[in-house]
Order: sequence, then C-alpha cells, then structure tokens
Amino acid sequence: MRLSFLAALAVARCAFPAEIPEGSHVLLKMVNSITSRTAQDGDRVYLQTASPIAVNGEILVPTDSYVTGVVSHVKHSGRVSGRAELAIRLETLTLPTGRALRFAPHLASVDAGEFGQKLEGGESTIKQAPSTGEDAKRIAILAGSGAGIGGIADQSWKGAGIGAAVGSAVGLGSALFTRGHEVELRTGSTLDVVFDRALTIE
Repeated sequence: MRLSFLAALAVARCAFPAEIPEGSHVLLKMVNSITSRTAQDGDRVYLQTASPIAVNGEILVPTDSYVTGVVSHVKHSGRVSGRAELAIRLETLTLPTGRALRFAPHLASVDAGEFGQKLEGGESTIKQAPSTGEDAKRIAILAGSGAGIGGIADQSWKGAGIGAAVGSAVGLGSALFTRGHEVELRTGSTLDVVFDRALTIE
C-alpha cells in the first residue's frame, strides 16, 4: 500500500505536461495468460509495467501501472504445416493516479517460453519456433526401432532395411499429424515494448 502511495505521489509531483520521448522502452509483465490454442481476435490482454519510465530524473510512469490491449491476430498451430501465431495491440496506459492514456507501442521482444517463441513480421506478431528438429528426431527414433524389430524378425540386413523404412513412414506420419506448439504468454511473462511516437502526459 505504501509503495503504491509513493508511486502515485511521484507521478502527482511531476511537472505536467510532460512527454515520454519516441523510442522509449518499458518492460511489461502479463497479468492474465493467453495462448494461441484458445485466444480469439478481440480478447482482452492485461499487463502491468515492470519497470518505470523516467525523463530528466522524474518518474512519469511508475512500476505497476496498468496496460490493456487486445488480441489482434491469432493462428492455431497446424498438423501438417503452419506455426502458431499471436499478435496483440496495446491500447491504454493507466497511471496510479487514474489518468488513462491512449498509446500504441510495438513489441520489441518477448519471453522465449518453453519452445522458443519469438517476434516475426509486423503488428507485433509472436510466432512459435518451427518443430522441424523434433520431427526429425521422432522419425529417426522410430526408424531405428523399426530396423531393430525388422532385423530380429528376419535375422538379416534386408529385414532391418524394411523395418527402418516402415519405422520412418510411421515417424513421418506421426510428425505430419501431430500439432506443433502453441504461442503462450503466461502470467508473469515479460514483454519489452517501444513507443513509436512521443506520448504527452497532461
């Protein structure tokens, strides 16, 4: 409570109007969790500032200021092709004093998550890393298992070759019909955002 009061006091003491310069960075943390598996266009996104914005020694935006946005694009992970995608559009920054500001920064970086998601393309789009390596590993394991079974059954290299081919086919089928990983921003995940234009606080 005391920290919130001090943060509000710091904002109130700033000489307004003040301006957050173009190119300023601020670290945000997720309040709710979203995933490309269940998200839909228009879903609300809630965040808080994890770092303050200070200009000329004055804190204009303290930590724990609220930020809201919406999911602007979502694509589920496909079975045969296509990586999961999730784009969010930030819209409002609310200071501890209750002053609400419209803004539209873009994402500069996001938590990689468990499977290496990263920013690609425009509109702050987060894409999941391709699963090519995992698919190749799955195919190789099943091909090896098939070779072993074929060799034991036929007791020959020919049997091993047939077993490997069958194993590879099973592995390929498994890779093709297994969905890739989804983009996920869990509660507490961080995003670095950049102001595309100066923001005046009046």
